[in-house]
Amino acid sequence: MNTATHAVIGHWAQASLTRQVVSVLAGTLLLALSARVEIPFWPVPFTMQTFVVLALGMVYGPVLGAATVLTYLGQGLMGLPVFAAGGGPAYLAGPTGGYLLGMVPAAWIAGHLALRGWARNPVFAIGAAGLANLAVYALGVAWLSVFLGSLEQAVMAGILPFLPGAAVKITAAGLIAWALTRFSQRR
Repeated sequence: MNTATHAVIGHWAQASLTRQVVSVLAGTLLLALSARVEIPFWPVPFTMQTFVVLALGMVYGPVLGAATVLTYLGQGLMGLPVFAAGGGPAYLAGPTGGYLLGMVPAAWIAGHLALRGWARNPVFAIGAAGLANLAVYALGVAWLSVFLGSLEQAVMAGILPFLPGAAVKITAAGLIAWALTRFSQRR
């Protein structure tokens, strides 16, 4: 790993299998907590999960970031109440299932772009988070359209109301990755 993006946490997590496991479990805890920071909305709640997914991807890197999200989804699939309103297979099959599944490629994309050096510049770091977030929306809206009957309705209900909040979360995740990169370069 030759990039400074792995900064404080990411570099530490790469050192050993034990550290990777600890990092994954810490990441799943952050994801579960971020699911509870919620503004109730229908058919998809507004939570802080995408912020955590994007930041974890950029800090952990593509493999550990995606593995963390997959572990989180596995916890929810087993019935642990880690999602915004519970857990279990039925939850993933519901209207928010596509958004949850979209978090896996989002973490990978964010991590991959960070490894390519995007986190060294604040504008590119925010861009990396924004591009990664598109995976969440793509899978989320595709799946939501099955429940709402059309792609247009899914976009109206599953993207447009969330854009202002998404802009804040994307910006924050990008700036955190950039700040950690700068911090690690000074060390």
